[in-house]
Amino acid sequence: MKIFSTVLLFAYAAMAGSLGHAQSYPDRPVRIIIPFPPGGATDTLARVVSLKMGKILGQSIVVENRAGATGAIGSGAIAKASPDGYSLLLATASTHSIAPAINSRLPYDAARDFTPIAQLGSAAAILLVPNNSPAKTVQNLVDIARKDPGRLNYGSSGKGSYSHLVAAVFQGKTDTVMTHIPYKGTAAVIPDMIGGSIDFMFESIPVALPRVREGQLRALGVTSPKRTPLAPEFPAIAETVPGFESVIWYGLYGPKGLPQDIVQRINAAANQALDDPEVKAQFTRLGIDPAGGTPQQFAQIVVADSAKWKRIAADLKVTLD
Repeated sequence: MKIFSTVLLFAYAAMAGSLGHAQSYPDRPVRIIIPFPPGGATDTLARVVSLKMGKILGQSIVVENRAGATGAIGSGAIAKASPDGYSLLLATASTHSIAPAINSRLPYDAARDFTPIAQLGSAAAILLVPNNSPAKTVQNLVDIARKDPGRLNYGSSGKGSYSHLVAAVFQGKTDTVMTHIPYKGTAAVIPDMIGGSIDFMFESIPVALPRVREGQLRALGVTSPKRTPLAPEFPAIAETVPGFESVIWYGLYGPKGLPQDIVQRINAAANQALDDPEVKAQFTRLGIDPAGGTPQQFAQIVVADSAKWKRIAADLKVTLD
């Protein structure tokens, strides 16, 4: 009987501790690290969602850009952070699907060093060219590239980045050869694109769409399997290049060992924020499909996406090692 009472006492204590986490969290500002420079799609999305989530949680959420090494520096910082719910990561397919497929020297293990919380959204990319480009369609671009292999160049936000690998897949699908020009972040590529020194690039709809609609760049097509209602005026590249498609995800992670009651608290806030009409409207303007769902659903999506990029990296022989 004494042993049974002791077991019950420990069980009640554990339950009380868990409830205490959920009831008191958060009691100070929460930090979300963006592992990319300001001005990119991940940064924009984070600021939209964090503002609403902060109101729901009753605490301010501070967005901190910690760029470098194609997202590895900021992601690595969260992998080493205390699992208390006050340091979170807004990750993407670049940090958790693509990077592990091409870089064995990452300062984190994408599968083991993080706690999945919620998928926030997904977005296709747009194939962009300068306004003075002779390519008016996807087929034009392919024809120009085939006529003079290696002459056309394309920009990316860094070697091994999403924008790099999507362009590499495009080359493989079209049997073309172009020259890769890596930059340190999207914000650095755009001015050269506008100036005409970069022939084309793939950029996420949230970053590319405003540039196109303001007349700074021209869009040839989108990477979604079919035309997207978020930008219905642009054809799907798959209409010209069968089988070509690519969509990137955005999601929230905490460090490994984040208590499940805190995970559920943040997940609920994220889902509530994504269901807000104002946030939905802003996502639509950005060209992002809101996601949401459970941590388990998010984890499954990342597992499948990681396997896909591992296959692509192997087929293209792309590696940072």
